[in-house]
Amino acid sequence: MSLSVNGDRHTVTVDNRTSLLDLLREHLGLTGSKKGCNAGACGACTVLVDGRRVNSCLTLAVRLEGAEVTTIEGLADGDQLHPLQQAFIDQDAFQCGYCTPGQIMSGVGCIQEGHSGSAEEIREWMSGNICRCGCYVKIVRAVEHAASRK
Repeated sequence: MSLSVNGDRHTVTVDNRTSLLDLLREHLGLTGSKKGCNAGACGACTVLVDGRRVNSCLTLAVRLEGAEVTTIEGLADGDQLHPLQQAFIDQDAFQCGYCTPGQIMSGVGCIQEGHSGSAEEIREWMSGNICRCGCYVKIVRAVEHAASRK
């Protein structure tokens, strides 16, 4: 199968049961997306596929022939962080950092989808992303900040 990940075309052979998360981490060495629950409940593995948010642990890699996948590793433009990555730093929107890649990817999707008009809307549309450290207020603030700079 062939797909684009962070702008680079990859042709890989994977088992029909291989998740996108395992393809990214084990076959392509992109370990930014985290395997939290491996059941689609925590959002730590969130990536963008053709611009839409998906839980990569629940997405079969073989279904993505020709797809464009963006991971946390593909957001920055060289040394220039994506505005939401910078907003997470500026707003101190992480503690342990485990959920941060999924939170940022979900936040990018939320902004692109037009679901960042208020803190309430952001919380609703990012409700599938869990933060065990409880940094939700700062995460929402970071998404609001990045959305206002768009």
